[in-house]
Amino acid sequence: MDVDGIVAAMTPHERASLLAGANHWSTVAFPEHGLPAVEMSDGPHGLRHQTGAADHLGINASDLAVCYPTASALACSFDVELVEEVGRAIGEEARDQGVHVVLGPGVNMKRSPLCGRNFEYFSEDPLLAGELGAAMVRGIQGTGVAACVKHFAANNQEHARQVSNSVVDERALREVYLAPFERIVRRSAPWSVMTAYNRLNGTYCSEHPWLLHDVLRGEWGFDGVCISDWGAVSDVTSSVAAGLDLCMPGPRDDYAATLEEAVAEGRLPQESVDVAAMRVVRLASRVHDAASRANGRSTAAEQTLPVAVSGLELARRAAARSAVLLENDGALPLAPSARIALIGEFAVEPRYQGAGSSKINPVALDNLYDELNDRGCAVSYARGYDRASGATSSELVGEAVETAAASDVAVVVAGLPDCFESEGFDRKLMVMPRGMNELIERVAAAAPRCVVVLQGGAPMELPWRHRVDAILLAYLAGCRGGAALADLLLGAVSPSGKLAETWPARLEDTPLGAAFPDFDNEVRYRESVLNGYRFYDAAGVEPAYPFGHGLSYSSFAYEDAELVEADGAWQVVCRVRNTGDCPARDVVQLYVAAQDSPVYRERQRLASFASVELAAGEAATVRLPVEREALRVWDAGAGDWRVLAGRYELRVASSSRDVRACIRLDLVAGPSLAGDVVAPAELSAEMLAPVDDAYIHPRPGAFDDEAFASLPGLVLPPRRQVTPFTIDSTVADINASPFGRLALRLIDRVMRKPMAEVEGQTREMISEIVADMPLRSLTSSGVSMRTVEGLVFMLNGCYLRGLRRIVAFWLKARRELAAQRFRS
Repeated sequence: MDVDGIVAAMTPHERASLLAGANHWSTVAFPEHGLPAVEMSDGPHGLRHQTGAADHLGINASDLAVCYPTASALACSFDVELVEEVGRAIGEEARDQGVHVVLGPGVNMKRSPLCGRNFEYFSEDPLLAGELGAAMVRGIQGTGVAACVKHFAANNQEHARQVSNSVVDERALREVYLAPFERIVRRSAPWSVMTAYNRLNGTYCSEHPWLLHDVLRGEWGFDGVCISDWGAVSDVTSSVAAGLDLCMPGPRDDYAATLEEAVAEGRLPQESVDVAAMRVVRLASRVHDAASRANGRSTAAEQTLPVAVSGLELARRAAARSAVLLENDGALPLAPSARIALIGEFAVEPRYQGAGSSKINPVALDNLYDELNDRGCAVSYARGYDRASGATSSELVGEAVETAAASDVAVVVAGLPDCFESEGFDRKLMVMPRGMNELIERVAAAAPRCVVVLQGGAPMELPWRHRVDAILLAYLAGCRGGAALADLLLGAVSPSGKLAETWPARLEDTPLGAAFPDFDNEVRYRESVLNGYRFYDAAGVEPAYPFGHGLSYSSFAYEDAELVEADGAWQVVCRVRNTGDCPARDVVQLYVAAQDSPVYRERQRLASFASVELAAGEAATVRLPVEREALRVWDAGAGDWRVLAGRYELRVASSSRDVRACIRLDLVAGPSLAGDVVAPAELSAEMLAPVDDAYIHPRPGAFDDEAFASLPGLVLPPRRQVTPFTIDSTVADINASPFGRLALRLIDRVMRKPMAEVEGQTREMISEIVADMPLRSLTSSGVSMRTVEGLVFMLNGCYLRGLRRIVAFWLKARRELAAQRFRS
């Protein structure tokens, strides 16, 4: 495709028209210029391609596809090759269904276990999220389909996500929240990036020139398309000026006109529109040319082979490799002759995926009950609780206890029901349903042995964890999770997953505690760089299960760890030996700990990881690179990365709390294998300025505004005022206006019937999303921006001016329609 020729042949109006979607999923096509549309689809853990009624919340039907384990599960594999393989399978399925851009992966950091969308994200650690995200991108784009890395950036809570302001100090932003995106852009060159809904330090991400132009394109060399999240654009002109290329969804009748008006008035250079159009055309060229090449290479047999056939087996393998064995005193694996009491409705109707934009229509779905029966196990089943709510009753508990008492081992399948977590709203507490906890307690007391299998997208408080014999965490394991669980429980596969996030014992132990989400739309990242295990290590808080934790049916010894130089870089080389009596896989982790640092920082950080599969008694060597990224800190005063001279400890570990070997590394100022090393005295004064003791001796709940304000270069913004109303005011905000309250009653009346037709979980999601929805989002429903602006005038008491604007727009629209009919 001749990109330059196509753009040169387009009129300025056509170029402007190209910068907003044609519909919910496609870009605008210009057949007269040889430019086809680009088709997009949700798909972080499978394809949600809609050929019928479109939406971005998972409400309407989508085409059949393979549902893989969600990111929260897949990350526990610590398996770069596996994630790339899953990405490739998703890309192949996308190509098979005519999709050109897969909207994923999501690599936002997990700040709190309560974020409703955590199941879609990999980790609390930026290196792990970046490595796995880069692998997913390579896999998808290896098929000629574009990946779209999201949500850029600092999008870490669902409440008020379209209007909230993420206030982050520069060190935390660089070292934690931007780091996975940087790694992905530099290592895998994604063809597109999705901007987040929220503001970042006062500016919407979709119109943030520092974020999109200076950092993403300037520093990191990104050459793809910046696409807005669906409905995320506030100021059209500012967005294009900042570097946003494509506003989704469409149609946006006001978009091209607004840009043309801004160019005519000198508020926007024509070059900004032309460059954005060039990028959109280049994306179309990339995906369509790649699809043509792929079709040309395919044989007739390959074209008729269903993509899902191999995908289902991959989904099973990925689910087995991602499961984490949290506890086991010998109850697992199950004996072949064991009489199994299988308890819990999740065993027959599994919780296997999250809700919202990533909701897949699975091509097949298995369950643990059928899988165990098909393998000849002696299984008796008790429902235990209601799947939708997790509630139980004396009758259900009594039946479960009786079934468990008559067995050799009880396997209780429990976790988080659909209504507890979803895109669109955050969890209120970190607990499982009370009925499930009661059921587990009673069954554990009655059964000879009790195994708990957990299904859910995020950590849960487990008050009974020391009273059961084993806990196997499946997370949300995808459509072949039932077969994978049977493989694990029966010992056909040894568990090898490691936690990609810390599991706190209680919500009160987390760095934010109950102060999440931030309800005043000002999301202050008070914990700074102390996110996830970095906080628990610094605070000395004992979690239920630490980052990197995961047991096996075997055991491993680490031997002869040493630091070597290879190919001009450092590596830690370690011998790993399987000391058990069954074949198994182990994930070896390397942490870097700066000793006596002159600046506040984490106690240790993940530097690299590697896995090895070994037969019983077998040994092999693993190599763990020590990269500059693992040693550097961001000096905001200097505006650059620094590697500080001093003493470091390299920790070879089985988890962040299970260190097996330590190696000393002394860095002196000057050139090194980690690049230039600077003495502490060379740091900026801003970097060396004292900070509040909360960051030196952190503890849960100690991060307040006063401590936060002590961080270098941070200026806290004033609290948001609800009035005067703007196009960014939310539906909930307008309740402060008499006219708004009237409008809300009308909205409620209009929504009553369609809301009654959706299931409870989806209804709750829609209710919270609608309450947080900015008024500008009405344009996604076909309402003109002029009408929205008129509504804003009326909300602010300017009724006549607002009415004039609305009437003038509709009169103009009617005249244009009449003229069009006359011409035709």
